[in-house]
Amino acid sequence: MAFQVSPGVQVNEVDATGVVPAVSTAIGGMTGSFNWGPVAEIVTVSSEKELAETFGTPDSNTYKYFLTAASFLKYGGALKVVRAKTGHDNATVGGGGLFIGNQSDYENRGSVSEGAWVAKYPGELGNAIRVSVCPANATAYAAWAPADASHPKYKDLFTEAPDTSDYAVDLGKSAAKDELHIAVIDITGAWSGKKGTILETFEFVSQGSDAKKADGTSNYYVDVINNQSDYIRWLAAPAGLTNAGSTIAATTAFTTVTAPIENTLSGGTDDNAPTTGEIETGLTLFSDSDTVDVNLLFGYPDANGQSAIAGHLISVANGRKDCMAFVSPPIEDSRDGTNPETDVSTWAQGLTSTSYAACDSTAVYVYDKYNDVYRWIGAGGHQAGLCANTDDVADAWFSPAGVNRGQLLGITKLAFNPTKAHRDTLYKSRVNPIVSLPGQGTVLFGDKTLLKRPSAFDRINVRRLFIVLEKAISTAAEAQLFEFNDEFTRAQFRNLVEPFLRDVKGRRGLTDFAVVCDQTNNTSQVVDANRFVADIFIKPARSVNFITLNFVATRTGVDFSEIAGV
Repeated sequence: MAFQVSPGVQVNEVDATGVVPAVSTAIGGMTGSFNWGPVAEIVTVSSEKELAETFGTPDSNTYKYFLTAASFLKYGGALKVVRAKTGHDNATVGGGGLFIGNQSDYENRGSVSEGAWVAKYPGELGNAIRVSVCPANATAYAAWAPADASHPKYKDLFTEAPDTSDYAVDLGKSAAKDELHIAVIDITGAWSGKKGTILETFEFVSQGSDAKKADGTSNYYVDVINNQSDYIRWLAAPAGLTNAGSTIAATTAFTTVTAPIENTLSGGTDDNAPTTGEIETGLTLFSDSDTVDVNLLFGYPDANGQSAIAGHLISVANGRKDCMAFVSPPIEDSRDGTNPETDVSTWAQGLTSTSYAACDSTAVYVYDKYNDVYRWIGAGGHQAGLCANTDDVADAWFSPAGVNRGQLLGITKLAFNPTKAHRDTLYKSRVNPIVSLPGQGTVLFGDKTLLKRPSAFDRINVRRLFIVLEKAISTAAEAQLFEFNDEFTRAQFRNLVEPFLRDVKGRRGLTDFAVVCDQTNNTSQVVDANRFVADIFIKPARSVNFITLNFVATRTGVDFSEIAGV
């Protein structure tokens, strides 16, 4: 505080109300191939419905990724999805090989000559799109109808013909004829299930680049389409509208035509067999813990390159150190072999030893409602989903396994239902068995991490406990940066951390703790090096993995206190 040079009262506030913040623990992350949606960009979805709306419904190529993502969403939590960048193209008016995967690609597209419109994202779905534009012409409006007379006329979806916008009138341009109506049509039924369905409409938009709505937002047709359409982006003025894009202020009247302008998009292609490298590139987007908040990574267990993909998942989790990766063995190992426990165990033994990952034992058979068939997928999404569900019904430091919190949802059958002997083999190989128990459903029956050496961190609940503690306390510790390393700052830090740890202890996350942050670990050398040290000792709560029940038969006349001390 400043020194006072004359008598007076100076009032200062000191904020001592800081607390350790809550941190997210149930955000999933995965990369896959999809039929639609932004490419090489992280998109958050919160339900299977939203997943389908954003990335399209699955087919025989993309089901493996879609259903794995959907399996996580069955348990709640948010999911961050990356559509892998493969060799697909966008549909355009010109039908050429143009790739625009996301907004960044669009902004950096350079000079293209593919007509007026491009499908918003790559894929064959774009070939089902037709864009119909009605200019400010009564003849064109009267004739504005689809070729198939069984469908309603496009003009019937609009209140009246386009003409001159109120904005142009206000500028004294009453003859500007700047308005357009635009309809986006599903011509094959690929989007809606019915040919000729109108997907979206944009009415009374303007050819003028300076046009505004009554609320002050842009009414320029290019801005409206690019900001609001779920299906298309603008590339160039539709044929015939030669001065579209001029300002209303500088134009007496915009070019118009006497017939609607129709463009059908084509040339969109799919490449839904991503390489290992393409999947790894997508996963790399999750690497930066400072900018991407994710806690539960998982992927699809393809036989082709699965060890490499699993290794990359583990590498990302190890690098971040604030999330876990859930990997699954190749589907063939649990479904097709004569000794699945050996095949799965052998595969798992080749994985990196780490406490930031866990492995399950079998592929699962699930119903694909979009194609009315059953599919084999890996259980990685279910493993991660069980952790998200555990966060919801208990806390991150509770085990996600067992009949209380380990029930897998939507499972028809297992490729491999291990016996007790099989489970022994799998558990020694750091594999968490998934079992189908009579009358109890399908259950995750293990909570080991992939750590090889004996440690508290060889259990999922302990690893996730420390992720929560480290993430929350390190965030709170940022408030100490650039403060003085003196007793006041150290006491302030202890007063932040200790109530938080007491709360975790009360919620059964740990059995005891101690926080040391004083002159013993902040010596003069530490202070002179501009460092601040706190030692936080934790006794984590352990999950029960082995139960022994001893039943003792005794003679009728025996006193229990004599044999058991009860």
